Amino acid sequence: METETKTQEKNGFIARGWDRFKALPGNIKAKAVEIAKKTKKTATDDPRRITHCLKVALALTLVSLFYYFKPLYDGFGSESLWAVLTVVVVFEFTAGATLYKGMNRGLATLLAGALGVGANYIASLLGKEGEPIALGVFVFLLMSAYRVDEIIELAHKRLSTIMLGVAICIVISIFICPVWAGENLHNLVANNIEKLSSFLEGFGDEYVRVLDNGDTGMVTKKDKQFLQGYKSVLNTKSNEESLANFAWWEPGHGKFGFHHPWKQYLKIGVMTRKCAFHMEALSGYINSNIQAPPEFLRKIQDPCKKMSSESGKALKELSLAIKTMTHPSSVNAHLDKSKIAITDLKTSLEAASRETNAELLKIIPAVTVASILTDITTCVEGVAEAVRELSREARFKRVEMTVSKEKTPLIGQESVKPVNSGDGGGEHVIIEVHGVLLESSENENPHAPKKG
Repeated sequence: METETKTQEKNGFIARGWDRFKALPGNIKAKAVEIAKKTKKTATDDPRRITHCLKVALALTLVSLFYYFKPLYDGFGSESLWAVLTVVVVFEFTAGATLYKGMNRGLATLLAGALGVGANYIASLLGKEGEPIALGVFVFLLMSAYRVDEIIELAHKRLSTIMLGVAICIVISIFICPVWAGENLHNLVANNIEKLSSFLEGFGDEYVRVLDNGDTGMVTKKDKQFLQGYKSVLNTKSNEESLANFAWWEPGHGKFGFHHPWKQYLKIGVMTRKCAFHMEALSGYINSNIQAPPEFLRKIQDPCKKMSSESGKALKELSLAIKTMTHPSSVNAHLDKSKIAITDLKTSLEAASRETNAELLKIIPAVTVASILTDITTCVEGVAEAVRELSREARFKRVEMTVSKEKTPLIGQESVKPVNSGDGGGEHVIIEVHGVLLESSENENPHAPKKG
């Protein structure tokens, strides 16, 4: 009975192994398909990720030659493995991060090597009895029992291979499809402001509305993602700080000079997140079931919508100014309209509170929304001031508004063209009406019949 049981177990084990072997091609195919889908998704979301993988592969290939290619291996020996490890540790997605980690690793290796050689030299001066004790104290710097000349040779080879790996990483990161941390920071800040702009421009149409029959209703459209865009702005502080730190290490590139004010982007980010926090409080009232009386809402609806709309337009202008690196001169008009709306809102609130006999608890939500919108308008002014400071420090170009002297074509394809006759006879005017040219002198009626 026991033998039969063992035989059955053995047969079952063999059967399971055979089933797994038969399923192996299908599993490999499924895994390959899954990897292909992930690669395609990554390439669609950010093609630079695929390029980064190829750059890392190129760097690893180059440094591996020093370990597997015999002529190069004879020059560095087993220490060439440190070049491979350096590429794995140092190579980052952005050029600034690669420079930052590469420089730190090179300097740290140089300092540690110097301390290790010094510690070993000091220990050798203490004699046979004191040397083990000194080496035990200095073990955290370099653990070795070699003589001083061998230690120097070891440190030289290790430092050389590490610096070789760092140099390969930096060259590939900067000169082959570079990804700049500064450019990422620039775009991140501009896109965050644009997300807040989309929220404010859409909020006025999504909040409490007064219908034609005098009723009120809450309009909520969860499918509109722009009302949720502000949430991603709340968690960008650490990303902005790291990008600003890496951007400081980068050389001048593209439209960004060597001394570009990267720290100013952090100030803009602080003001942007402050606006986003107010918007988070504001978004809670979109789904609120508490409704104020229609009479009260009619009084404050227009100023609230105007504040939201004009603040959104101001943020959109600021975002565009950062993207195009132009001075945000046109934002003042929207900010002035927002301030006028605040004044109108205060007047409307006073009038509504006197004319409507609404209970206090019913009008609190609507008044709170108006108060938050007022705070957001103040925050937008802070963002505008921070962007203006950036434009001054980075020397953004100023776009001068010029008025064209050309006349706009009239209805029916009519156009007026002043023409200088060139003979001192003054100016002529050519009028084109439906393809028929009529010519007149400066003071002549072009529509009058010509004298024979």
